[in-house]
Amino acid sequence: MSELAGNVLVGQSGGPTSVINSSVAGIIAEALNHACIEEIYGALNGVLGILQEDLIDLAAESQQQIRALRHTPGAALGTCRYKLKKTQDFERVLEVFKAHNIRYFFYIGGNDSQDTADKISKLAQQQGYELRVIGVPKTIDNDLAVTDHCPGYGSAIKYLATAVREAACDNEAMGQGDLVQIVESMGRSAGWIAAGASLAKRRDHPHDPPHLILLPEIPFNQDKVIEDVRRVLKRERFCLIVVAEGLVDADGNYMAADAATDAFGHARLGGAGDALGEIIEANIPGVKVRVARPGLLQRAGAHSASKTDVDEAFLAGQAAVRAAIGGETDKMVTLLRGDGDHYTCETGLAPLSEIANGVKKLPRDWINEDNVSMNFQFLRYAQPLVQGEITLPYDSGVPVFARLDKVRIDKTLPPYET
Repeated sequence: MSELAGNVLVGQSGGPTSVINSSVAGIIAEALNHACIEEIYGALNGVLGILQEDLIDLAAESQQQIRALRHTPGAALGTCRYKLKKTQDFERVLEVFKAHNIRYFFYIGGNDSQDTADKISKLAQQQGYELRVIGVPKTIDNDLAVTDHCPGYGSAIKYLATAVREAACDNEAMGQGDLVQIVESMGRSAGWIAAGASLAKRRDHPHDPPHLILLPEIPFNQDKVIEDVRRVLKRERFCLIVVAEGLVDADGNYMAADAATDAFGHARLGGAGDALGEIIEANIPGVKVRVARPGLLQRAGAHSASKTDVDEAFLAGQAAVRAAIGGETDKMVTLLRGDGDHYTCETGLAPLSEIANGVKKLPRDWINEDNVSMNFQFLRYAQPLVQGEITLPYDSGVPVFARLDKVRIDKTLPPYET
């Protein structure tokens, strides 16, 4: 297929990660290598920015700032959780694309974002507008279908496992067989992040914390959990529990969720740790419960980012551009693990329709029969993803991150009401 001349547009969507900007850097670096790409634009705040025609010139950014994206957390272009609902929304997106000769669209995001990209591409095809759309995976939840793992996940579990080891040192000093430390991890529908806390255990030390991991895949059983806590406290000075925010009961109801939902209909979670703490205090007299909710720190911790994760996020961005230049569209870049004993990773492609709105659960056979710990299969899967450290630049003792100039592209269309 012949090369398509025109401009690139990059957008970011959903919750940021510590490596999502590395994918942007990969897209820019690769796009600069192809003469058919004339301009490289960024959409401010995802599809919201496209609707408002808020575009910036990424080629105008200094190379120093582009390189700094590789170690900068958050979404440098801005993000959103806006759902395109109306036919007019999709038509407006194409109007903006046509007005700025956008021929390559790269959308970095999770399940819902890939669904949005798929629908935009389908409408372009219906209207006969030549556009190549490639999704770039992003989510610390690691729940995207088809891909072996997702950029952002390795760094998130490296942060969590590190936090658990550090908290364990504090708990060991303070506990007298009466302390329960609860750490609430992110993870709406799958327990990938909470399971990653198991990397805090030293090899051949099965009693190391976390002592209990409560996952969305295993319905909460109050009697068993209370019994497990008592058992640990008889043996240890403290009991450290990692609980996923998406923990559910036997009927599939969240342990803690707001009545409100986001634009995609997802419940707003948070509070599973507090709910669990109240249950433990009510059933084990004399116990002291502490609850920690790292929250968004799990996805923003560039200081503990995995080098493997950063490099693979960059690789995914590069692969997206190469695929589009080669004529691919309606695909998402996937990460493919090699079969050898030594960890390797390559990129592949999968149809956007196979990713959109699907959820990849933690395999049941990776969870031990006790339902509160992970076995060797999970550890073999997760350990390569947290390897290596990045070197951050510092100023006055604190990290320095990228600050884009965000040179705006002139608007040519009338304002649009969302």
